[in-house]
Amino acid sequence: MIGRRFMFPSRFHDRPHISTRHYGRLVSDWLTSIGLEPRGYDTHLLRRTKAAEIYRKTGNLRAVQLLLGNTKVNSTVRYLGVELEDALTIAEGIDI
Repeated sequence: MIGRRFMFPSRFHDRPHISTRHYGRLVSDWLTSIGLEPRGYDTHLLRRTKAAEIYRKTGNLRAVQLLLGNTKVNSTVRYLGVELEDALTIAEGIDI
């Protein structure tokens, strides 16, 4: 991604990136190629799952916030469904 503005740039000069419809078709094709039923997935679900996995493995809510492009951490907390209990568990695991 270094030096590129978009992960999926368009082949057409009048568009900087592929359309959401084209991206959805690519995801559908990828799912089919690995034997999954595309109707059970969508691009938003995959985005949310990736963000949730990053949070689960790192506990770094700020990193997830930046990756999602959220301006407020509260939005990220609601999006991930982070509960107070989860936040307290993470906080207890960090010694200072």
